[in-house]
Order: sequence, then structure tokens, then C-alpha cells
Amino acid sequence: MADSLVDLLRRDLECESLLDCVHGLKAIDQKSFRELAASDEPLTVDDVAAAVDRERSTAYRSIQRLLEAGLIQKEQVNYDQGSYYHVYAPTDPDEIANHMQRTLNDWYAEMGQLIQEFRDKYDGVHEQPVEA
Repeated sequence: MADSLVDLLRRDLECESLLDCVHGLKAIDQKSFRELAASDEPLTVDDVAAAVDRERSTAYRSIQRLLEAGLIQKEQVNYDQGSYYHVYAPTDPDEIANHMQRTLNDWYAEMGQLIQEFRDKYDGVHEQPVEA
């Protein structure tokens, strides 16, 4: 069962916890992101797999989730003979932070509407007599 909002607010959060809260990322995704962010150069899937000590397929799925969330960028590197491979690097932190802020603002506005709907629906309920 998911934590309630109250439970989430009581936890000691770290900045990387935002990746989980906002994007629903798994622990392996957070670890992959940290490895990519700590690297001075873009990494391949194999590099990430070695850094997080997981199978290549697990690292690949993690990278795909990070890409879908917009947290990393993919670049194609071409070999002279015509083939290529991909490398991955984190998206600009300001861009990620701005996206998380927009997401939080949207969520806040939606929660405000739901709270108003709650008020409208249950307004006056406490004034009605309880039938025995």
C-alpha cells in the first residue's frame, strides 16, 4: 500500500527522494541516475551496469525509465565503419528541477480543487441530525 501524504511528509527525505516522489522511480533508477550524474562523461549501458553491479538488461530498463522521465539524455556515437552506440548523461539539473516544480504546482492545484469539492459535497453534513 502506498504511503499517505502524512507519512511521506514525516519521512526524512533527501534530494534524490524527489526522483521517487515525483517520478515513481525505483531504487535502482536512483542509483543509476547518481552514477550518471557523478560521471565526468556520458556512460554506456554497460558502464552503468558495472557501476550499479547489475545485469545489462536491468541497467537498460533503468535507463529507459530515466529517459522516459526526462532525467537523462541519450546521444548516438558513430563508429567510422558505420555502426553506432548510445551514451547517456543527466539532463541539466535546472531543467529537471523546473519540471519537478511544475509537476508539484499542478498537483497542488489539483489537490486544491479536490479539497473544494470535498467542502462543497460535505458542507452542512455536521448540522444534520443523526437518526437512531
